[in-house]
Formats: sequence, C-alpha cells, structure tokens
Amino acid sequence: MLTYILLLIPVVFLVSSVAWAVNAVKKGRTPKSAALMQIAAFCIVGIMCIITPVAASAAEDDVPETTAAVAEEQSSGASGWAFIAAALATGLSGIGGGVAVASAAPAAIGATSEDPSAFGKSLIFVALGEGIALYGLLVSILIYSKI
Repeated sequence: MLTYILLLIPVVFLVSSVAWAVNAVKKGRTPKSAALMQIAAFCIVGIMCIITPVAASAAEDDVPETTAAVAEEQSSGASGWAFIAAALATGLSGIGGGVAVASAAPAAIGATSEDPSAFGKSLIFVALGEGIALYGLLVSILIYSKI
C-alpha cells in the first residue's frame, strides 16, 4: 500500500503543477513562462524518479552471501537501466517523429493542393517522418527482449 502511495506523489506533483500553470495564465502570466515552469516541474520529477531508487538501493544494509545473490542484484539494477533506456528510445523517437510529421504534413498538403500528381511523393516524405518513431519503438522492443 505504501508503494502505491509513493508512486502517486510524482503524479500529484505534475497534476498540481498543471493546475498552477493554468491558474497563472488566467491571472495574466504569459503562456511561455507557464510552459517553462511545466518543463522545470517535469525535469524535477524525472530526476527524483531516477535518483530515488538509486539512493534506496545504495542504502541497503544487507550484504548478499552467495554469488547467485550478487548476480541477481546486479541484473535487477541493469534491468532498471534497460527500462529507462527503452523508455527514452521510445519517447525521444516519438517526439522526433512528431516534429518531422508536423513540418512535413502541411507542406505535403500544400503541394497536393497545387499539383494533385505530387500526392505520392509528398506521402513518402510524411512516412519517412513516421519511420523515426517506428525505429525507436523497434529499438525499445529489442532492449526489452534482452532483459
């Protein structure tokens, strides 16, 4: 039960920061400053979620007695980093694919409206942007399968 409560702390922090940002914009702050505060809150929660398990595992007092216990402890730490790597691969490639499609899709629509025969060429450029996200997903699946 305590674990679930501890998992809710970052969620509550992020939701309250969103509510604070919306309230600040309604009171007259610029949306840019509210967005910067959201990015700062996200970074703080991310750092806390990475540092807390590392600090908790370093604070353990029990010493493993067998080499099997040592190997299990090392593999559990490595699997934690593998999960972080898989999440970063998927997340960052998704963001990159979104940025690519956000710039390619309007250009493709404009090219198609001027010349309908350019639809196939423009569709290829939009699909190339989506390929970035698919490659990131593929890499994260490969990382996950090695755990």
